This record gives sequence, C-alpha cells and structure tokens, in this order.
Amino acid sequence: MTTRPATPPHPFDHRMAVHSSDEEFLATALSFLAEGLTAPDEPPPVAIAAPAKLDLLRDALAGDAARVVTVPHTDWYTGSAANAIAQAAGYLAAHAGPGGRIHLLMEPDWGGRAGRSARESAEWIRYEALANLLFAPFATTALCVYDTRTAGPAVIAAARRAHPDTEVYADPLLVAAELDAVPLPPAPRDAHRLDTPDPDAVRTWAVARGLAAAEAELFATAVAEAAVDPVTGVLLWGEAPSCVCELRSARPVGDPLAGFVPPPATQPAPGQGLWFARQVCAYVDVRDDAAGTSVRLQYA
Repeated sequence: MTTRPATPPHPFDHRMAVHSSDEEFLATALSFLAEGLTAPDEPPPVAIAAPAKLDLLRDALAGDAARVVTVPHTDWYTGSAANAIAQAAGYLAAHAGPGGRIHLLMEPDWGGRAGRSARESAEWIRYEALANLLFAPFATTALCVYDTRTAGPAVIAAARRAHPDTEVYADPLLVAAELDAVPLPPAPRDAHRLDTPDPDAVRTWAVARGLAAAEAELFATAVAEAAVDPVTGVLLWGEAPSCVCELRSARPVGDPLAGFVPPPATQPAPGQGLWFARQVCAYVDVRDDAAGTSVRLQYA
C-alpha cells in the first residue's frame, strides 16, 4: 500500500490536466476559467496557451471572451525555465488580487525550447516542481494543461510528480535532487583556465569564441554574479552560442532554491547573483559535493 504525500499547507493551488484533443482542452479550459470569472476578489483569469487554442477558446467563450486575458504561450515562456518564474512573479505583483488571487491557465510551449531535448525537458519539470515552493505564499490557482500531441508520455509522467493534485506527487526538493543526481558531462581536457572569474577575461574569451560583444558582456556579468567566494577554479569551453563556464568554490551553496527566488527589484540587474545568471543563461547548474560546490553556466 502506498501513501499519497500530503498537499503542502499553503494557499497556492497548483493543478494539472491532460488532454489529447481540442475538444478536451476546451472542456477543461472553459470550466476552469468559469471558476475564475466567478471567484470573489479576483481580477480577470488568464489563459496562456498555443495561439490556435486561444482562437478556439475565444470563440467558445463568446460574450465572456472580453473578460478573459489571453496570452500566446510563445510570449510567456521565453528563454529558460527561470524566465517563466520571473514572468509569473512579475505578473502576480502587477495584476493579482489580494494575497495573489488569480486563476492562471498555463500551457508550456513544448514546441519551443522546452521539449527539444531531455536536458531542456528536465529543466521545465524542475520549474514545475519548485513552483510549489516559490509561489507557496500566494493564493493563486494555476492549472497546467498538457497536450499528449505535443508533450510526450515521459514528460507528462514526470509532470504528474510536480503537481499536488495527482496521486504520484513528490516533494519538490526530492524531484530537484533526482534531477541533480544525473551527472553533468565532464569539462573537456582542453578547457581554458582562469585564476578568477574576471569579467574582462571572460568577455575577451567569449568574443574570441564567437559571441557578439553584447552577448559576451551578458555572459561575463552572469559568470561574475554566479561566483561563490572563495572561487578555487574557473573553466571555460565551447563555441558560440553554447559557451560554458564552470566555477568551483570551497563553500557550498546549500540552497536548492538559489537563484530562483525573485529579488525585490522588478527587473533583474547586476548585483542580484544567481537570479541574474539564471535569467541570462539557458542553464545554470549548482551542484554541492564534499569539496564545496560547482556552478556551471551555459549561455545558450
């Protein structure tokens, strides 16, 4: 006999629905949005989905279409999974009702960055799992919809473990730890070494490897922001756009949410550490071990 993990005791209502046809999508979406339209003390519900599905949804809503905010998921899910966290945090701060009250229908863009590789899919599952902790204080109701025609069985099975309304829900930190247990490819033996994460040196190296000057500046700043003192080693490798930097430090980070919690400022800017790095880079891996920690940044 298995025991279902208890739903985390917080206001955030994080749901999941799976569909395999437009008709199933509409039935799920219309019911959820109706719930949001009748919820007290809430602004208009938001539907974030594929553009074609939004067209179907507007037709089905008829007179209620003007009362629902629609956002193409290609506009919401841009860049890395950390960007999606920033987008959601910013939207809640600007538009949610008291205590973060709002209904969000959310369909990740599996035709974009997410889903192109096991690496990218794993990052979106991490985002789904950590959302339970990151948005715990908010009385937000989110329904994540997964289309079997675009999201494969492995992705959907993993996503179920990230949603408290399923029978296989797992602790978000456990899910993150399992993802981190997959070893990263070792750094190449000919990786370029630096004594310190000096931004000028990183920028010069990145330009030589093909990054445009503006991108090299962002990458160099991200490396400097991600550095955990004392830095004991810096390795650089790759070619544009996939430039990689690995930082070693004797001091462990010790926080699985490092870089995911939005800073007070509304826009990421230098001085905000791993948060800035996660917004700039496609991937930021933080791995603690007995010797300290490694932070690996991949620009694209």
